[in-house]
Amino acid sequence: MKKLFIIIMLFGLSLKAQDIAYIDSRYILENIPEFNTAQEQLNNLSNEWSEEITLLKEDVERLYRNYQAEQYLLPEEKKRNFEDKIIEKETEIKSLTKERFGPEGKLYEKQEQLIRPIMDLINTAVTKFANEGEYDIIFDKSSDLIMIFSNPELDKSDDILEKLGY
Repeated sequence: MKKLFIIIMLFGLSLKAQDIAYIDSRYILENIPEFNTAQEQLNNLSNEWSEEITLLKEDVERLYRNYQAEQYLLPEEKKRNFEDKIIEKETEIKSLTKERFGPEGKLYEKQEQLIRPIMDLINTAVTKFANEGEYDIIFDKSSDLIMIFSNPELDKSDDILEKLGY
């Protein structure tokens, strides 16, 4: 009986209530002016590059229509030159698209350059907040984590914004 009591006591001591909170990183980001500015810069750059690629595609389509209209009148060598030119332009467009919008493209690099420092600040603030408040777990409500119920009192997003000075 004495052993059972000791085991229950030890088990009870090991079951510490965990302090849990959550944040909404989307809400935090939306309330940081630097993030909104960076997002706007990225959108402008993306739109500019998309327009440039669209113009190049239109040039290729125009070139192809001209080729179709004239192909029966052209000698074989000129037809091949026309076809080669169209293929070269299409390859150039694919290459440019990958260079700018690919997984390791310039848009990704620019995003890392503009957004990464903001994310690092948020992560530092969350870590500091968790250490000061002795939280064991802090969830992100805006991630893929499914929260079926969340008590608004546990939402610490405004506290993180306060730590960031917003």
